Amino acid sequence: MECTVYPRPVNYAQLLFPDFSLIACGWLLCRYTALDRRVWDQVESLVYYFLFPVLLFHSIVRSPIDFGETSHLLAAGLGVCASGVALAYVLPYLPGIGPHIDRREHAGSVQVAFRFNSFICLALADRLGGAQGLLMIAVLIGVGVPLMNVAAVWPMARHAQTGFLRQLLRNPLIVATATGLVVNLLGLGVPTWMEPTLSRIGAASLALGLMAAGAGMQFATLARAKVLAVSLLSIRHLLLPLIGWGLALALRLDPVQASVLMTFAAVPTASSAYVLAARMGYNGPYVAGLVTLSTLLGVASLPFALALLH
Repeated sequence: MECTVYPRPVNYAQLLFPDFSLIACGWLLCRYTALDRRVWDQVESLVYYFLFPVLLFHSIVRSPIDFGETSHLLAAGLGVCASGVALAYVLPYLPGIGPHIDRREHAGSVQVAFRFNSFICLALADRLGGAQGLLMIAVLIGVGVPLMNVAAVWPMARHAQTGFLRQLLRNPLIVATATGLVVNLLGLGVPTWMEPTLSRIGAASLALGLMAAGAGMQFATLARAKVLAVSLLSIRHLLLPLIGWGLALALRLDPVQASVLMTFAAVPTASSAYVLAARMGYNGPYVAGLVTLSTLLGVASLPFALALLH
């Protein structure tokens, strides 16, 4: 397949700077002001149980999903997701790597390898493909978000020996995304008068979620699990873009579809990964550190992924 893509110029560092700066703000506020951990524990609860679910539901229902026109792109996106989950799950069993990985630490942070920042996806898809790009990324987000949230919860529920189905039904992120997908497929939508309110809730959830990740961040925890950190981030920022490239070639995606897929495969991990891990009783500071590093690595992995198409 000859796939020549000439996207509009994108400054990746500028695009990722707002996320990174909010993480830094949370870290500074928690360390050097009266807004200490007691405050941020309550912020995490607000984000996890209300703000993020509203944001995810609104993101999915606002764009109609056409599975017929995007079947090849959807297949490629699911292939990227499945590959990320499989590679991340198998890490503790690999010779040479497995013995250096703590199983509990892996259960809480494995989601970093395959989850994706859907808001950066949306911004990039708009820059690269306009309205067509936004429609295509909406399909990937609508299907990928609930599946990736399920894949994120499974290792934590299994390791903690709590009922997996019960954890899914109690997880507000999964309930919100699944509900949004059903509403979208039924052809329903959000009343126009509610749009401004939902948009403002979404903006608040992004800001507070990233600041909460920064407040919980402790880089010292990364040093104690370096093998796991390198392995997870290598999957997210190196292996998944290469897998996406192979699938784009194999399925003969058109230029816009290919660029959207490569964006999907190379963006930083989801900022809500920290909140999910912390709320389920795992090492939130370690996951927050991984989220920060993933945001920084996105500046390199996004140009790398799109360059593969030329």
